Amino acid sequence: MSTPSNTFEDFYRSGEPPWVIGEPQPAVVDLEHAGGITGPVLDLGCGTGEHTILLSRLGYRVLGADSAPAAVERARERARAAGVAAEFTVADAMDPAGLDGYATVLDSALFHVFGADDRARYARALTGVVVPGGQVVVLALSTRGPGFGPQIGDDAVTDAFAGPEWSVASLVESTYRGRVTHADQAAATGRAIGELVDLPALLARIRRVPAS
Repeated sequence: MSTPSNTFEDFYRSGEPPWVIGEPQPAVVDLEHAGGITGPVLDLGCGTGEHTILLSRLGYRVLGADSAPAAVERARERARAAGVAAEFTVADAMDPAGLDGYATVLDSALFHVFGADDRARYARALTGVVVPGGQVVVLALSTRGPGFGPQIGDDAVTDAFAGPEWSVASLVESTYRGRVTHADQAAATGRAIGELVDLPALLARIRRVPAS
């Protein structure tokens, strides 16, 4: 079952969600250093904008998009504080009207909040966003983890992106960094509330198949 979208607006309005760590995900930083990101980039489910700000600072043409207006407000504030001219918009990942022409869609901790049917629907929606030959990069919590948040199994990416428009280029074990924000997470991870923790994750790169 998918997490209701209004849940995220409430998270951003009420405090610091566990995925807001004040820095980009190390796995995303490493992927960029390795040449694994090509612009223009759509940072979909951008949250408070850490990856959009990082990539903007590095010279990529990038747009951060999130369905939660509170997240976009906070992302814009963070970019202004950092002195980075980053762009953000409110958008529904399931209906990304007007968002097209991207060589990379970066999805950090969005894909795993969807149920199986919505993951497939999401993949179909992205066919109109990613240019042929482009890619979707998915970083998601893995079921190998302690249950810190929503998790996916190894087959979730290949099941969702099963259409002829997509080809899973790579799917590897990775890590996702979160912040412990409540007692259940502290018990599951052995970390104190407020601490950062690296959790088992999957990192996938899915190619949009060029037209024949």
